[in-house]
Amino acid sequence: MKRPLSILLALAISLCVSAQSREVERLQMQIDSLRTLLDSLRAAEPLAEALAEGNEVPAVAPRPMDYSPEITDSLLTLWYRNTWNRESPAPAPDIDSLKLTSAVSDSVMMSRLAAMNPFFALPFNDVVKNYMIVYSEKRGVAMQQAMGASSYYFPIFEETFRRYRLPLELKYLAVVESMLKPTATSRAGAKGLWQFMYRTGRTYGLKIDSFVDERMDAEKSTDAAARYLRDLYRIFGDWPLAVSAYNCGAGNVNKAIRRAGKSDFWSVYPYLPRETRGYMPAFVGMMYAFHYSRDYGLVAAGSGLPAQVDTFHIHKNLHFKQINEVVGVPVEQLQQLNPTYYNDIIPGAAGTCTLNIPYSWSAGFLAADQDSLYSHKASVYLSEQVIKDIESGKTSGGGARTVYTVRSGDTLSHIARRYHTSVKQIMAWNHLRSDRLSIGQKIYIY
Repeated sequence: MKRPLSILLALAISLCVSAQSREVERLQMQIDSLRTLLDSLRAAEPLAEALAEGNEVPAVAPRPMDYSPEITDSLLTLWYRNTWNRESPAPAPDIDSLKLTSAVSDSVMMSRLAAMNPFFALPFNDVVKNYMIVYSEKRGVAMQQAMGASSYYFPIFEETFRRYRLPLELKYLAVVESMLKPTATSRAGAKGLWQFMYRTGRTYGLKIDSFVDERMDAEKSTDAAARYLRDLYRIFGDWPLAVSAYNCGAGNVNKAIRRAGKSDFWSVYPYLPRETRGYMPAFVGMMYAFHYSRDYGLVAAGSGLPAQVDTFHIHKNLHFKQINEVVGVPVEQLQQLNPTYYNDIIPGAAGTCTLNIPYSWSAGFLAADQDSLYSHKASVYLSEQVIKDIESGKTSGGGARTVYTVRSGDTLSHIARRYHTSVKQIMAWNHLRSDRLSIGQKIYIY
């Protein structure tokens, strides 16, 4: 039966509109990404002027001081205690004041660096050497744990970076950032393998709400990190500067370039924020430790992550305990493979979600009666009251919090007055480093 011309024309128009909508959405995401980078550049202007007026900056990078082995060991012990005994183990790059020694000669380290042949020049100096020693000789247990986890996460990183045509070596940034712990959370509120702050994560399309935080999703956060790194490289045209900007923001790196009068990393180095100076050397040190792990006796530890994982689409709300009690998958494994979901609930009713389970449990999951799975103790685990309590911010531990969604015109002062608290307290609760807010941002008030 032939269709009337009007129907065919309407169908063609519908397809065109749908394609245009997808293209508009894609372009809008790129515009939002660039707008965030531009805001970062603008935000650094007042700080640059203030520093130029009041603070002197050394013309050259500080030279490491000489310490005895005993003092070095005690300083390292203190540094480890203050830096690494946190949920987020990204190193505080302030060890360039030490002069670490190793049984491996400088000439051997230099030749090994040259043999790595990465995507950017790797100069050998005291700062880089310190980080090479720290990761290869001083952090044995943590490094072996990261090496174990890398067998699971590195293939995800490499596949993503190939898709965006980025250097595969960038995968080591995630080790510096989180030691490959997807639930790592910094004191500043950065989360996940790639340590995204709330605003940057949302800008690059990561969903963050009372049920889900995609900053802790390995595939989605890596995709966001790849796009962010790509945008930073487009700005600076230099990977060491782009990597530094990933840590401290494009604005701070741009400010450092202006003050240095040059745009190579080691010229810019003394003008970078103190906490960022060692970030690029730490990246080099981490890459070195992975490349030459055997030479240092570093052996990958068991990560507990399965060799193969199956992914299923979930279209209804589903609790981890329902899966555990019906299929048998341990709750601990579900949490380990699906750290994105708060409260152990997959909010499939709000939109399609993914569930990762070990391959060994896939057949059991497929064989389970789906109606029985979703209805199993749903009145207990997924009652209206449970969902309402989560959406309102009440915790399962009996305490309560209010989740406030930032709207246009809101300020921290306004929110503090509304809830009879202080700006300082709200910033502490939410690990905020500044009083800048984004529309749609969640503010937690306890």
